[in-house]
Amino acid sequence: MHRCRLLTFDIFGTVIDWRAGLERDCAAAGRPLAPGDFDRVVDRQAELERGPYKTYREVTRRSLIEVLGIDSRAASQIGSAVGEWPLYRDAAPALGALMRNVPCAALTNSDRSHGDQVQSQLGFRLSDWLCAEESRVYKPAPEFWQAMSARRAIAPGPEWWHVSAYADYDLAVANQLGLTTVFVARPHARAGAATHTIADLAALTGILLSPTC
Repeated sequence: MHRCRLLTFDIFGTVIDWRAGLERDCAAAGRPLAPGDFDRVVDRQAELERGPYKTYREVTRRSLIEVLGIDSRAASQIGSAVGEWPLYRDAAPALGALMRNVPCAALTNSDRSHGDQVQSQLGFRLSDWLCAEESRVYKPAPEFWQAMSARRAIAPGPEWWHVSAYADYDLAVANQLGLTTVFVARPHARAGAATHTIADLAALTGILLSPTC
């Protein structure tokens, strides 16, 4: 197995339970999600992210207005607090263990403020948090990965591992760049080719921190 010099993580859907958080906040706004709504919102966000740069708060706001008909004020409040959506139960213990051995960084379609919210929930700071607000592009744009490469002084290759529940906009590009890829089979994941497939982040500690590795 290739040595791991850097672990990067998708956040929403991989570390944060994206669907549970959106379901909670939409219900509180008076518009509970119907079957299929979550994927429609996610797909609309991807379309918005391919256009001129806008913050993820704005991407979220517009997707909720356009897809679900939520009013602008409620949609803006949801977009500003997505980093407060619930962590997966395994996320904090696994990331804490991994951080003691390998630099762990977020590579995330989000804003700086969301990074503060997520890391407050974790109870510690990650090694790095590169978000779309800094890169000014959204994944799957290769420029996002190039920004992380420059920032961490690591060339794309098998010693850089990327972890995500989304193969469509995330792992596909990581595979093309020659990274070691880890697909996390979360309940609303989008599967695809990956070097490793795991059920949760606890399983990643088993792969990377085993005495035999």
